[in-house]
Amino acid sequence: MWVEDWALRAACRDEKPDQLFVRGAEQNKVKQVCAGCTVRTECLAEALDNQIEWGVWGGMTERERRALLRRRPGASWRKVLESARDAQLANGH
Repeated sequence: MWVEDWALRAACRDEKPDQLFVRGAEQNKVKQVCAGCTVRTECLAEALDNQIEWGVWGGMTERERRALLRRRPGASWRKVLESARDAQLANGH
């Protein structure tokens, strides 16, 4: 099920923004916060669909997101990620 108000449930909701929008190796620390987040998929879809350029969103850096956007320009990332998550859940993962 897709969570519309995902930001209220995000693992990073209590973090200071300057701790989330970092560069280089510091991004790995932020990605660890994302790793156990229950709304990681929704967060990533938001960043991809809106082409947000800065920060770690859904466990991906801006460089990682740019690579995805190049592979599937014009995709509805919400639909892509929601379908992938549904398929994974149907397979018992």
